[in-house]
Amino acid sequence: MATKVKKKTAKVKRTNGFAIDDYVVYPTHGVGRITGIEDQEVAGTQLKLFVVLFEKEKMTLRVPINKAEVSGMRPLASAEKMKTALTTLKGRARVKRTMWSRRAQEYEAKINSGDPVLIAEVIRDLHRGEGQPEQSYSERQIYEAAMERLVRELAAVEGLDDDQAAEKMHGILTAE
Repeated sequence: MATKVKKKTAKVKRTNGFAIDDYVVYPTHGVGRITGIEDQEVAGTQLKLFVVLFEKEKMTLRVPINKAEVSGMRPLASAEKMKTALTTLKGRARVKRTMWSRRAQEYEAKINSGDPVLIAEVIRDLHRGEGQPEQSYSERQIYEAAMERLVRELAAVEGLDDDQAAEKMHGILTAE
């Protein structure tokens, strides 16, 4: 299977609503930046691809332009949507009385949806304040994954670094 790569360097041109250097959210990976648009031939088929770089993970994802919307790739959340997500963090935890494995699946689905409000719900429901019991290992893993995802998008939306965004979210979670 031969693969030919031809890079394009159009700076301002928008393709399917996205342009090079735009920050985007890919549901299962979080916030990335479009670094280019490539034409590739894969198994005899010509494909036009967005090249999305996820710097923290040191990962590059190539998303077919005609499949970007179907795959769930979207622009960063608006400031208003992020404000709604942060307000969600202040809400009262709503923990269902179902088996942990079922809840864990629901939390993973919310995180992988890429929706900041749903991710905020996971954080709110799994956050442990002072005097509350420790989280289990799997709860902590899901909580940290949700935090990382929302921190990254908050940082990109508000022009903060990850530490400042994490501090802001921690302040909201610990405020009484």
